[in-house]
Amino acid sequence: MWCGVSAALWPVRCRSFLLQCRNICSGNVGRKSVVDGVLPSFRSVCGEDGVSLSEAIREQHGKDESVHKCCPPDVVVFPRSVDEVSALAKICHMHCLPIIPFGTGTGLEGGVGAMKGGVCFSLRNMDQVLDLHVEDFDVTVEPGVTRKALNSYLRDTGLWFPVDPGADASLCGMAATSASGTNAVRYGTMRENIMNLEVVLADGTIINTAGKGRRPRKTSAGYNLTNLFVGSEGTLGIITKTTLRLYGIPEAVVSAVCSFPSVQAAVDSTVQILQSGVPIARIEFLDDVMIDACNRFSSLSYPVTPTLFLEFHGSERSLEEQVNTSEEITQCNGGSDFQWAKDEETRSRLWKARHDAWYAALALRPGCKAYATDVCVPLSMLPQIIVETKEDLIANKLTGPIAGHVGDGNFHCLMVLDPNDPDELQRVHLFTERLARRALAMSGTCTGEHGVGLGKRALLVEEMGAQAIQVMQSLKETLDPKNLMNPGKVLPVLCPSQSKI
Repeated sequence: MWCGVSAALWPVRCRSFLLQCRNICSGNVGRKSVVDGVLPSFRSVCGEDGVSLSEAIREQHGKDESVHKCCPPDVVVFPRSVDEVSALAKICHMHCLPIIPFGTGTGLEGGVGAMKGGVCFSLRNMDQVLDLHVEDFDVTVEPGVTRKALNSYLRDTGLWFPVDPGADASLCGMAATSASGTNAVRYGTMRENIMNLEVVLADGTIINTAGKGRRPRKTSAGYNLTNLFVGSEGTLGIITKTTLRLYGIPEAVVSAVCSFPSVQAAVDSTVQILQSGVPIARIEFLDDVMIDACNRFSSLSYPVTPTLFLEFHGSERSLEEQVNTSEEITQCNGGSDFQWAKDEETRSRLWKARHDAWYAALALRPGCKAYATDVCVPLSMLPQIIVETKEDLIANKLTGPIAGHVGDGNFHCLMVLDPNDPDELQRVHLFTERLARRALAMSGTCTGEHGVGLGKRALLVEEMGAQAIQVMQSLKETLDPKNLMNPGKVLPVLCPSQSKI
């Protein structure tokens, strides 16, 4: 069997097999000697200090924050410009060396592991904000610029970039995984906020997905190449610039916390608030286990019941309407009175607690690891899937506090597990498979924002279907015929051994 996929996918299997066999398929044979042979060429491009063979540096660049094992590259290079990225890619292409782009390593699906060895392109030295057009509400940045760094740069302009996945991820890395986060219900995901990309292809060719220097607010020109690369996770090219939409900083911001007697009541309130047309900026759900963990980790004292964190953006007058409508809805569903956070310090503390949920969950079982599920369903299905998931966790005695961007229908079970307990590993694996298929059965997706990486390749086949996977394989083969760009990620492969928890 091939990733547990039926014989109906034989054409996909054949294509995948052929891709794996091209040039790179010889695996490790002779790769070390090839790497040793090209090191002088790498150093001539980015200098002595731009090439590292250090074991510690290679291990640092061979893993992200997921449970997937570290797979270090053979060498790490640190280009300082798109021309250096292009020159390095040409060398790798000539010698059939895999290329793995690396931003900040904050991914959650094993997307930076060097499954076939090769060369990691660490883009941290390309950290310039290149073009800011305040009057046009857009900015172009290099891949080393992080979300927090950009908003710090924008501080005095009255503008901000709202896509907030929690981690201080690099913006081009966020583009590569189609990240989103707490503000997506109001401002959209990375996919809706990227206007143009500069991409270096596997052979070193540099392209601009919307045309060089183009930044219109909309376009009907040609194929949508920009969105082809958004979410491609480094498998089609290296993103070296992204042009982003910016927004005006809201006149007023108010946050609130509201507790509920049940999961159903909290999720029903979420759906009803959105159905009422309230332009809420954030609406986040934490179940009782998650709120208890956050209380302990962040020294809070919220009731240990299902809880919504909400945030409203707008003018003082519009906020009053938003808040009143939301409060009426929550009270009708048995919610407690809102606990308000109007000043910036209190709001920041509240949302820091939400963003620290990952570490709060880990603190429930010191020494364990965490794995975050990432399903997303249509809003109408949200109450059912969360209630069923909660029952599944309890029935199987698993530690999986729930937190999520429920305004988008996207939520996470932060599975805390002992990696040395085979029985627990198996129970968690079976639970995550059930959860993903539950979401697929409800017309949803197995990944709302984390990406496919290593762990969801078989699920991608189930979600997209054999014909769509064949189209993806064809696109991959056209842009990267030697299968050098981040091989082993996203698209299904012959051997599934690295795709398990």
